[in-house]
Amino acid sequence: MKSDLREIPGVGKNIEQDLLNIGYGSIASLVGQNPEEIYWKDCRYKGFQEDRCQLYVFRLVVYYAENEIREPEKLKWWYWKDKAYQSNRSK
Repeated sequence: MKSDLREIPGVGKNIEQDLLNIGYGSIASLVGQNPEEIYWKDCRYKGFQEDRCQLYVFRLVVYYAENEIREPEKLKWWYWKDKAYQSNRSK
């Protein structure tokens, strides 16, 4: 299946397939989604708890989907690590 998901920084063939497997076939399908719910849906689909880096990428993909103007530092998955993510959410 062809999708536009690989336009998102940090999304390659494997993460694109992970998103397709759990029902996200386009950037538009990610608008309004909860990254934590996407992460747990992915874990349930795979049958094991995926590395938390996957959650950080899912935070990035939702940010990308919901914003036309994007801050460059927020287009790196490590920006979305737990400590940084929590402190930025409270601002």
